[in-house]
Amino acid sequence: MKFKIAILGAGNVAWHLAPALEDAGHEITEVYARDLEKAKQITERVYSAEPKDDLDFSESKAQIFILAVKDSAIPEVADEVILPEGSILVHTSGTMALDVLGYSSASYTGIFYPLQSFTKGRKIELDEVPFLLEAEDEETLQKLKKLAKSLSPLTYVVRSKDRKGVHVAAVFASNFSNHMIRIAEEIMRRQGADFEMLKPLIIETISKSLQLGAKNAQTGPAIREDYETLEDHHRFLRYNESLAEIYKLISQDIIDG
Repeated sequence: MKFKIAILGAGNVAWHLAPALEDAGHEITEVYARDLEKAKQITERVYSAEPKDDLDFSESKAQIFILAVKDSAIPEVADEVILPEGSILVHTSGTMALDVLGYSSASYTGIFYPLQSFTKGRKIELDEVPFLLEAEDEETLQKLKKLAKSLSPLTYVVRSKDRKGVHVAAVFASNFSNHMIRIAEEIMRRQGADFEMLKPLIIETISKSLQLGAKNAQTGPAIREDYETLEDHHRFLRYNESLAEIYKLISQDIIDG
């Protein structure tokens, strides 16, 4: 089944989804952004979509409207968008509940959440991305399954309360891990050392964690309860009390775990 799809939003998710959906055989009809130039940046990536800076989609031929805006903007855009009869409105948030779309003009609503970190300009293989889906009625859910499976074999039906837990776990696994690497970069820079020497360690750590399970793969002074080294590291980090506290809290959590 092929769909006509409009995308509301012109950020990282829209940048990746629009061409991927077209490549899967669907038609992108319109792309909306408050800034028309940003909408044009997305429509230039597909065949014949119309860029829009207004939320009147009453004459749109689209069947599915994908709301790919920041979480805080979802309720406002969902409330203001004017949709044709019979339309399905979905959002792509990992944390916002389905009922946030309840006051929209859509006939049907759902969740179409790709569990991945997206950055403009960086290629993502969407066939390796899990899609978490939710809808109140079975017919809408089946359509979202068909849409998701046209992009990836990894599709899951997950309720809002459970999806929030998945999103929190994703923040730990992705955003927090990335922040730790950023801290490592800053420490290496402060020492005048080349960050390149840490890259093989980072790659091996992630690979081993996924292969053995993170608990079994844990190494370092905290898991060994090497308090002398832990204290030495803590003293080293006192040039930045926030980093020293992060080091202490995470080390203690490893010991307690």
